[in-house]
Amino acid sequence: MEFSGFNIKFLSKLLTFPLLSSWSYHENSELRAKCLSLKSTLTLENTTILDISYVSAGSTVKPHGSCVPKAFVNAPLCRVQFSTKTTATSSIRAEAWLPDEWYGRFLGVGNGGLGGCISYRDLDYGSALHFATVGSNNGHDGNTGRPFLGNPEVLNDFAFRSIHVEAVIGKQIVEAYYGKPHEKAYYLGCSTGGRQGTQSALKFPTDWDGIIAGAPATDFNHLQHWSGILSIYIGAPNPSSSPAFIPPDLWKLVAGEILNQCDSIDGVRDGIITEPDACDFRPEALLCTGANGEKCLSRPQVEALRKIYSPLYENGELIYPRFDPGAENIHPGGLMMSGKFPAYARDWVKYAVLNDTEFNFNNYGPDHGRVADDVNPGGIATFDGDLSAFRDRGGKFLTYHGRADDLIASGNSKRMYDLVSRTLAMPSLDAFYRLFLVPGMEHCTQGPGAWAFGQRGGTDGARNESSHNLLLALVDWVEGGVAPDTITGTAEDGATRVHCRYPMRSVWDGNAFGCQA
Repeated sequence: MEFSGFNIKFLSKLLTFPLLSSWSYHENSELRAKCLSLKSTLTLENTTILDISYVSAGSTVKPHGSCVPKAFVNAPLCRVQFSTKTTATSSIRAEAWLPDEWYGRFLGVGNGGLGGCISYRDLDYGSALHFATVGSNNGHDGNTGRPFLGNPEVLNDFAFRSIHVEAVIGKQIVEAYYGKPHEKAYYLGCSTGGRQGTQSALKFPTDWDGIIAGAPATDFNHLQHWSGILSIYIGAPNPSSSPAFIPPDLWKLVAGEILNQCDSIDGVRDGIITEPDACDFRPEALLCTGANGEKCLSRPQVEALRKIYSPLYENGELIYPRFDPGAENIHPGGLMMSGKFPAYARDWVKYAVLNDTEFNFNNYGPDHGRVADDVNPGGIATFDGDLSAFRDRGGKFLTYHGRADDLIASGNSKRMYDLVSRTLAMPSLDAFYRLFLVPGMEHCTQGPGAWAFGQRGGTDGARNESSHNLLLALVDWVEGGVAPDTITGTAEDGATRVHCRYPMRSVWDGNAFGCQA
């Protein structure tokens, strides 16, 4: 269904991003004056207003920090840049983008990685959809863990506090500018942003009426430990001396063999593994026998693959689900499989867990994972199923995960769903929590599947219908009581596919994929 609360004519232009260059706006001189007047009237607790400017549609602006060279602005708006002290030794840098045409909705946006970059892409996306939108640098600049070293309050900003500050201060700015409070508050984030949204629902259940938490980095300490252990399986941090190291060209061989064994399980051979959990990959098919030349793997390499595609257990405890078969085809030999200790895990261990800048990763092992559990910097684990307060106040939670995610195993989102279900004694969470698993999607976006469904800024091909746009679907659910049973994604070539809410399954009927219990 189309969501009538939005200006659909405007959205049809807006969401087809290539058309934006031909779309024009008339600048509102009254709103420009109103925006600039905030310079002399806006006063907020523990907050310094750094700059206020009126930005015309189709402009670019200079962003804070060095994460991106410039930021695009597709709708006319008032831009408020501010800094809020969270403690005597910590602060967040943030921006509010306040569109001329506002429908009473507030949107907070999250971060990615180790989270010191304001998401200007999502600020633009939200404000162009008529949300008053706020994003922050999560308490530090850049995308490394170095600012955490010896700074527990900076860690607290990263782990749980910055998104709460976005909500509190952002809502005050909205009311000061528009002369009335927001009507509904929404949150949008993926990866670290997905974890932030989950943490918000746990710690600050009244901040948001609706939350989108994509590919959430929940069970954060175990995620970092798992990614480090996977890299060690194939020789990190010294791949040149490891017989188990698999170079990029052989990862392409692995990816091809996995598709050969598992692509057709869902009934159609299309380069996409619909249900990686059904793929019982047998790496011994690639073992060198003397007859297959260089297109094969040694026994140590095969054994490394066997470990990678198995869940990680330590002392009988499940630490993390397995790497999804099919995800290795995204960046063959890159990211976690490059032979280097993954950068995020490396920085987390050095600067947040151990506070040891000289740590030698040749010595990394299971004991360090247990240390991370014990320290749990900033309470960052985010693996608690008690969402009762968020549920009971009427909050709605949408989460999604690509089945070809090569950074965060999609099985972890199943774990989180099941944890919430068990904790709340709710066999089905459909009343307030829905998970959509997306075959063929990489980490948050992209991939060979139908990955574009309005989940973040820059998703070309997203449409202005709640059936095809997750953010509109969330608004529909919160404000209209219409929960999304499915979400339809669009692939690079324009093909569409219906994605199912967990635990329903995506099933091929001979003509198309549909959802079955």
